Amino acid sequence: MSPTQLSTVEVDLGGHLVTVPGGGLYDRFRMDTDLDEVARDPRVSGVDFFRQLPKVKVDSRIGETFTPNFYYRMSSARLTMLARSRAILSRLPQELAPLEVAPGIGLVSVMFFRYDVCDIDFYTEAAVGVAVRPARHGRLGFADLLAGLDNDHLDSYVLSLPVSTHIAQVRGHDGYGFPKWVTDIDVDIDASRITARVADDSGDTDLSLSVATPAQTEYRSGERVSTLTSYTSIAGAWHATLSQTNVLSAGSVSLPRNVDLTLGRGRLSEDLRSLAPIKTVRLDVITEGQLALHMPVPTSVPTRR
Repeated sequence: MSPTQLSTVEVDLGGHLVTVPGGGLYDRFRMDTDLDEVARDPRVSGVDFFRQLPKVKVDSRIGETFTPNFYYRMSSARLTMLARSRAILSRLPQELAPLEVAPGIGLVSVMFFRYDVCDIDFYTEAAVGVAVRPARHGRLGFADLLAGLDNDHLDSYVLSLPVSTHIAQVRGHDGYGFPKWVTDIDVDIDASRITARVADDSGDTDLSLSVATPAQTEYRSGERVSTLTSYTSIAGAWHATLSQTNVLSAGSVSLPRNVDLTLGRGRLSEDLRSLAPIKTVRLDVITEGQLALHMPVPTSVPTRR
């Protein structure tokens, strides 16, 4: 659940008026957050990771902003499933191709995120996406496939990405080209269990998850940094968005048992159904992490079909 806010203020974001918490990080710092101030927050383990990533002021489709967007404390859960490549291809732009673990078999994911402390304040997020081949990489070798599956680096295309706040929706949709909308999203992730629920347009359940948390391993800051490249089309041109996750506590389990994933009739569930997943093969959970989300940059993506 979102922390209770005592007041809100309206700010202009690329011509959109969005409401943010009064006195929150965005209200006070407009993306150029004082790291010393964040370091005093008891929820944040440290800020050394971010001191190595200086912010840069850039022009964007949402106006002048600083990049990267910093997430000082976050948690996430991802279910990875097998699906037939023909189902995945039916949902991919023709320029992209699925990452296959076997001939005709690709990977799809359902993801939930909770951002407790970040430059644009608390919000939650969910996603349905597919693993794709890196653009301009050519034929993947076996080592590349193993690295991707081990979360060192993944490339993805997202079908749906609802969020819980308006500022996250405007920045994600207009600034990054992601398919974002605003809805109620509850995400709770701790060392024992993950529970998450996304509401549909009528307030009923679109998608929900309940599953035990895998045993967690702690890491020093900077010891395990994974990267994700997401491809989006903005104004008819392909862009790549890089995110870097500083993993502080995480665990995984293959062929997870007792996964309670409930599908409703909302957009997330319909996107997942369209991919016709065959089997859940992995559960990855980060109970504590940090994230740097860079602004998208133009990229060349060749036609693969």
